[in-house]
Amino acid sequence: MKIILTQEVSGLGAPGDIVEVKNGYGRNYLLPQGFAISWTKGAEKQVTVIKRARSAREIRDLGHATEVKDQLEGLKVSLKVRAGDGGRLFGSVTPAEVVDAVKAAGGPVLDRRRLEMPGHIKSTGSYPVRVKLHPEVSAKFDLNVVQG
Repeated sequence: MKIILTQEVSGLGAPGDIVEVKNGYGRNYLLPQGFAISWTKGAEKQVTVIKRARSAREIRDLGHATEVKDQLEGLKVSLKVRAGDGGRLFGSVTPAEVVDAVKAAGGPVLDRRRLEMPGHIKSTGSYPVRVKLHPEVSAKFDLNVVQG
């Protein structure tokens, strides 16, 4: 089955890529979740629009990715959250909150879908966060979750 990805799917491709997948995977997972659309000639024209939007927010090249990596690894990122006794949070930390904390700390604007967090963050402390900037470059920084 030929499909066009609308979102990044790890191990498969990036938005705008035309890929061939097994019928069940495409029909039962990718299409209902909104990760892809069926391939047609008209839909293939939409690929250019998707790729244009992707290139606007994506890291330009390997050199730019390493610059952003150096900038991120030098940051002290802390996030103030509401917490109860013993440091337990009311809810959990979301990738969008981490992106806002990086921006507030003077870092670059990141895409929340590129963050790889260590599971659900539900208590105060320091957590390692990884950002996939480029297929060859990923940055790591520590997120300090404090009660505030």
